[in-house]
This record gives sequence, C-alpha cells and structure tokens, in this order.
Amino acid sequence: MNPTIKDVAKLANTSKSTVSRYLNGQPVKKETEEALKKAIEELNYHRNENARRLVVSKTQTIGIVVDSITNLFYPTIFRGIEEIAKEKGFNCVFYSMTSSKYTESYFQNLYYEGHVDGIIMISFRKRNHKDLLEIAEAGFPVVVFGDSANVEDIVSVDVDNYLGISELVRYLSRIGHKKIAYISGPDHAAATESRLAGYLETMEQLGQAVNPNWIVPTDWSNESGYKAMNHLLSVGDFTAVVASNDETAIGALRAVQEQGYHVPTDLSITGFDDITLSSWVYPSLTTVKQPFMEMGIMAATELFKRMEKGDDYPSERHLLKPKLIIRDSCRKISE
Repeated sequence: MNPTIKDVAKLANTSKSTVSRYLNGQPVKKETEEALKKAIEELNYHRNENARRLVVSKTQTIGIVVDSITNLFYPTIFRGIEEIAKEKGFNCVFYSMTSSKYTESYFQNLYYEGHVDGIIMISFRKRNHKDLLEIAEAGFPVVVFGDSANVEDIVSVDVDNYLGISELVRYLSRIGHKKIAYISGPDHAAATESRLAGYLETMEQLGQAVNPNWIVPTDWSNESGYKAMNHLLSVGDFTAVVASNDETAIGALRAVQEQGYHVPTDLSITGFDDITLSSWVYPSLTTVKQPFMEMGIMAATELFKRMEKGDDYPSERHLLKPKLIIRDSCRKISE
C-alpha cells in the first residue's frame, strides 16, 4: 500500500497536523523539517493531490494564457512564473490563443469551471479595452502581462518601453549625437506607441530636431529593418539610428555594411531587447535589456497576492526598468 501522512508522522516522530502544515508550505521547526524530509524520502511518499483538492477546494494550479507559443521571449517569462509557483506548491498549465477563435475574456472560464485558481494572460499585442474591462469586472484572480488597455481596475506587469528608448536617445546625445533617426514598430504591438513617444519626447527635451523622414515603421523583422535602413540612407543627414527592437537593428546593420559604410565609424546603431544574437553580430549591438525573468516573477507574485487577498488587494500597473547595455555599435563624435 502507498504510505500515508500517518506513516510519515510516525517515522518522523511528529504529528499528522505538523506533516500537513509542512506539505502545505507552512513553517515548521528546522529539526522537524529535516526529519520530515528524511521520512518522506525513505517512504517514497507522494501526497494524493485529488483528495487534497477536494478538501481545500483548490486546484493548486495557475493558468498561463499566451497569444503565441512561438514568441522567443516567453520561455524566460515562464521560468520566472514557475519559480514562484513552485515555491507556493502550484503547477502551471499553459494555454495558447494562436489557433483559437476566442478572445482573452473567454479564458476566464478556466477559473469559473474550476480548472485553475488564477490566471496570467501574456500578450505583447494591443489589447481590446472592452475585452479587458470585462475581465477586470469579473473579479477573479488575474494578472495581465503587457498592455493594460488603460483599464485601471486590473493588475498588470510590463517593461517601461518609454524609458528604454529614452535611455538610448540620451546615451547617444551624451556621446555627441544630435541627429538621430528612428526605426519604429508595427501598429498591432502595444509597445510601438510608447517607444515612439520615448523617442520623440526625449528628442524634444534635449532640444534636438526630428526630421519626419527619419522615422520609418517596420514589422520588427530583420528584413523590414534592412529595408528601413536602406530608405533612411537615401534620406541621410543623421549620425545615429535607434531601432525599436534588436531584429530591425540587426537588419539595419547589414544594410549599412552592404552599402559600404562602417558601424560605428560612419554611423551608430542601437536596438531594444538584448536578444542573444545582439552580442554576437559585428559590431556587437548597444541595446536595452528587458528583465523578462523578473517580469515573470513579478506577475506570479502579484497573482498570488490577488488569490490570497481577493478584491482587497489593490490593482496596480507595474513597469519594470530595462537596463542599458553598451557594446560596440556606437561611437563618440565631436561637436
């Protein structure tokens, strides 16, 4: 027969209630903890999760809904979420909207049907205000990762996109650049608007003029960055380019080199995200690093607070700061 809590308690010379507290993540004396660990290992004890769920009316599971399973940033976010979930004794179940006809609000059914105890919704796309408002008003434990669609009564986590671009523009200004072009992102991305605002407003604050022809939209691919840079080179009269993600920056770097120019001797280029390839291209790319692991930890931490405190826990938008990574794609120029 499978060992029981009673067997663990007997071998560890403690009570069943103490074993239960320990298994539920509550503190016990250090010597008791050591004895319990030894007893559980010796007996090869595994608790009956189904029975436990019937008693506590909890699934011990959180749902993670993503807009696409192919996004290269998501695995790092998942690790952050799972780190906190594991500490709390919870499992994570992932749901993808890639091939689904449903909106995010549909997935609140996961909670109401008893599949999960809380939900984290991850998307870097612009969200529909009405859809997100429905989720906020439903009142179940949820954290949205990315765009909050200006819905105030919901907990959300994102990177400070405005600050990241502003930091890049200010860095280029400090090393002498006054004429700075900008490679923007796609309309469907939530970060595009705030990153563009970071560029425009920071240039204005620094007293630096912006030529409208210096701003080129892309779909954030290498190819679109390559095309955008070729267009910018036909316009000319700038010394640096801020690309709003690393992939377009890498495409821009290739376009510059193919036309016989050198980075950073002739032109400085920066990116945004700090993907792995940004440190391997030549020259290595100056960029800003998104703290995806920390963002995942923050999202999970906030979800568990909401699960524990319910509606008494205040809704808040948490913007984590990106980190400026200075490499070799920019150079100081004289006045």
